[in-house]
Amino acid sequence: MFAHVPVAFAIGISLLFLAAPAAADNNEVTPDQVVTALEETFGVTPGQRRNHIKGTCATGEFVGTADAAKLSRSALFSGKVIPVVARFSLPGGNPKVPDSIKNVRGMALEFRISENDVQHMTMLNVPIFGAAQPKTFFDLIVALKPDPQTKKPDPERVKAFKASHPDNRGLSEYLAAHNPPPSYANAAFYGIHTFKFVDGDKNVTPVRWRFDPQAGEKMLSAEELKSSPPDFLEQRLIEATQNGPVRWDMIVTIGQPGDPQDDPTQYWPKDRQEIKAGTLTISSASPQNGAACEKINFDPMVMADGIEPTNDPILQFRSPAYAVSYSKRLNGE
Repeated sequence: MFAHVPVAFAIGISLLFLAAPAAADNNEVTPDQVVTALEETFGVTPGQRRNHIKGTCATGEFVGTADAAKLSRSALFSGKVIPVVARFSLPGGNPKVPDSIKNVRGMALEFRISENDVQHMTMLNVPIFGAAQPKTFFDLIVALKPDPQTKKPDPERVKAFKASHPDNRGLSEYLAAHNPPPSYANAAFYGIHTFKFVDGDKNVTPVRWRFDPQAGEKMLSAEELKSSPPDFLEQRLIEATQNGPVRWDMIVTIGQPGDPQDDPTQYWPKDRQEIKAGTLTISSASPQNGAACEKINFDPMVMADGIEPTNDPILQFRSPAYAVSYSKRLNGE
């Protein structure tokens, strides 16, 4: 499940799970339930992703740094040029979701280190996630299921979810205080989870990573949120790459003893050491239909030697949930 997969095995999503009513116990949900819940809340477009359905493909390259190579033996940080297939996206299963929606944005990367060796990174433009356990995310999606009469989520059900799930509060507060970006090129993207860098002597370093845009972070103004057209992110990324390469710096934060490793809803202290681990360059972008990213399953548990997962239950759950969704896509469901 967590070993490398052929490059052809690919699709992507960035948020993740949920499901239908009851699970095996009060704290667990299954991948099938999660995907079913996504379908019931957002609908199904046959052959397409159940989450982060609206996306844009891109291609480019990555070059790692010597500083990162000191912490990880991964070939990703060899200093060689690594081809990259990327996908930028919005959350949910509605292909017509407006680009100004006040929610997260996703960036998924497949680093093609060699013909049979790839590294995936599936990120969001927020520094923390909105669930410490898959059940919280499941409950959120269930709470967001539209009422048959109003075609909108029941406000009381959403309110009850927020009151009963404190692990969702941090992300909710962050989104309330930060408008979405005017372009993918102006968003920082975070790995959300803690990972392990392993060096040649098998020394392990807990890390979190993010990709900072060299063009600078920007947010839509309140007026722009109201007046923006429903579709602008894809065209702006295409135009940006036509005017020259679009770049992000990969920044790695080094964890210390006591820093939470298995809870993506928790921040790390701001004084943690950071290093530049590499530069991502996106040279072209295009609509996803028929493009390289369309069929990729951007499973974040697909990792090259030298990078390992933690026991974060959200991270561990994503792989089988993605597999269920991907299988349905392959079958044209």
